Amino acid sequence: MFGPSKAFSSFSVHDLKRAKEFYGKTLGLQVEERPEGLSLDLPGTNVFIYPKDNHEPASFTVLNFAVDDVDNTVAELKTKGVRFESYDTKDIRTDDKGIARGGPGRGPTIAWFKDPDGNFLSVMSAKE
Repeated sequence: MFGPSKAFSSFSVHDLKRAKEFYGKTLGLQVEERPEGLSLDLPGTNVFIYPKDNHEPASFTVLNFAVDDVDNTVAELKTKGVRFESYDTKDIRTDDKGIARGGPGRGPTIAWFKDPDGNFLSVMSAKE
C-alpha cells in the first residue's frame, strides 16, 4: 500500500521563529519557510516543523543526527550554546561531556540535547 510513497517526519514547536534560528543557524541545517511551518531538507528525507500554541515537548528523541565524530560535534555545538543532557541511570550513563559511550551490548555512542522548545534531539556515531 505505501511501498513507493515518500514519507516524512514532523513535530511541533511553540515558537517557529526561534526554531528557524536554532535549526538554521545553530545546527546549520537547510531550513525552508512554508506557509504551514518549516521544512528541514536532510539527506534522503525532509522533516516538517509546525507551530502549535499548546505545544508540549516530546518525551522521546524526535531527530537523530548520525555524525562521524560525536566528540567533535558535541564540542562544536557547545560553542554555539547547545547544552547536552546528563544521565546516570541503570540503562544510560553519560560522561562529563554529556556523551553515552557505546560499544558491544551498549548501543551507539550518543549525546542528547533539546531544541529551544524542549524537543529531544541527538548526535550519534555513524560508525557503530
